[in-house]
Parts: sequence; C-alpha cells; structure tokens
Amino acid sequence: MLRRVFLLITTLLSGCSALTPVNWLVSSSGYQRVSDIAYGELPRQKLDLYLPDQLQPGAPVVVFYYGGSWRGGDRADYRFVGQALASRGFITLIPDYRMFPEVRYPDFLRDSAKALAWAHAHQQDWQQETGPLLVMGHSAGAYNAAMVALDPRWLQQEQLSPKILSGWVGLAGPYDFLPIINPDVQPVFYHPDTPVDSQPLMHVSEASPPALLLNGREDELVDPQRNTVQMAKALRAAGVATQSQVLDDMGHIKILLALAAPFQNWTPVMEQVTCFISAQAGPGFSVPSSSACKVSSR
Repeated sequence: MLRRVFLLITTLLSGCSALTPVNWLVSSSGYQRVSDIAYGELPRQKLDLYLPDQLQPGAPVVVFYYGGSWRGGDRADYRFVGQALASRGFITLIPDYRMFPEVRYPDFLRDSAKALAWAHAHQQDWQQETGPLLVMGHSAGAYNAAMVALDPRWLQQEQLSPKILSGWVGLAGPYDFLPIINPDVQPVFYHPDTPVDSQPLMHVSEASPPALLLNGREDELVDPQRNTVQMAKALRAAGVATQSQVLDDMGHIKILLALAAPFQNWTPVMEQVTCFISAQAGPGFSVPSSSACKVSSR
C-alpha cells in the first residue's frame, strides 16, 4: 500500500513542492513545532523550529534548506523532514528564503547564512549544553548548505565563519553546474554571465567541515558523478572527513521522500543521515545503533 502511495506521489511531483500528501502520513507527536519565527526583517525571512519532546543534553542542531530550483518552495511543506530529524533527537530549523524572480544569486545565500546565524545565536535558548551545529539540504537547498559551509563570504556578513559548523549534509546537490543547461535555473544565476565563484566545488579547502553526500544513481536532474562524486573527491583530497554514496534505485525526488517516516525502511538514507549527525555530537548524546552507519565511499 505504501509503495502505491509513494509511486503516486512521485508521479504527481515535478519538483520539490506539492508535498502535503507526504505530511499527511507522518506523526504529529514526539516534537513541538514553533512556526513563523522571524530570523530577519523581510517577509520570506521566517523559519519553523522543531524541538524533540525528549531533548538530550548536547543534541545536534540542524538547519535544513529545501530545494525547488531557487524558484519555489515553502517551509510548511517540509514538516515530514522536521518530524524525521526531531524524532531522532535533533533540534531542527527549516527556513524560507527569498527566490527568483524576487531575487537572484547570491541573495538566497545571504538569507541562508542569516537563518544559520539566528540558529547559532539562539542555541542556548533551547539547551543548556549546546550541541553541534550542522546544515543540510536537498537539491537547490543542498547547494545553499554547501555554499554556507564552504564559502566563508556568506557567514562573514553575519560576523561568523564556517568554523561554527560541525558538518554538512547534501542530498542530490548541484555543486558544479556550469555552463547552466536548465532553463529554469539560467536566469537565477545571470546566465551566460554566471560568476565562476558561484560553484561550491571552487570553495573546498582543508578548513571545510566534514560532509555526508548522498545522491541517487537514477537522478536525471543532478548528475551524481559530476556533483556528489566529484565533490567528495575534492573534499577528501583536501583532507576533509567525507562520507558519500550513490544509491541504487534512487531518483532526485525519491531520495528526499525517503526521509519521510513511512518510506525510511526502503533505503538507508535516514539512517545514514542520523549516524553522521549523531557522530558529531558528544558522549552525552546517545547514538542510534544501525548497520547503515558504515557508509561506502563511491
């Protein structure tokens, strides 16, 4: 039955939106959601906070950026992500950010950094013993996460640096996409005059935080070899602790939906994310036991 629902959802979805049916399938218990928190003064600069009911000392804090080709998306559509992460004990924030045509590159990165800076400033509001801070994203959101984690320009505008991060997680992220072929993305990055330093791959250094990079072998939108595999190689060459995997039977949307509770048993995506994030926490945080903690490096 769930497989039929999954196939119906993936058929209906042409991008990272219309996710309401997925949210119907996940529990509303086990966490508290605080909605419409302003992290800036502009209308799109708001976020939702997911606090686990059983909050452990030193629990990790994860800022999740959703995708949508930098043209569409709403934090309310991603309650299933907030539920998935909060149910594993992680404090989770899901911000909106400005998009095309209201803005172009790099304003959505400025918003992403501002949301992260807000999370960093408010950690002690939620926990006496603060835990590691990470960013995570899917598709265009994985790009945002990568740029905030790798390119110091954006956090510098918030008087911070990527050193505040203990790690970052990218799901089906575009990290090297010049020249831009996707017509929806071209105007977002001023094609054909796209700045070369807009590419996350350019900003890899030995100072980059640890990474978990996952992609689907059947992803027809973001090529896994050019993006996930190439980014993982660059990070490892710089001496950065990196886990990566290209997953069979996974496409661009399916890897996102695999985070939702009803679909987690079909693929180790959520377990791999859980184990990576938990590994960044201290001994006070109980790490889930899972064979999926051993992520291959393909």
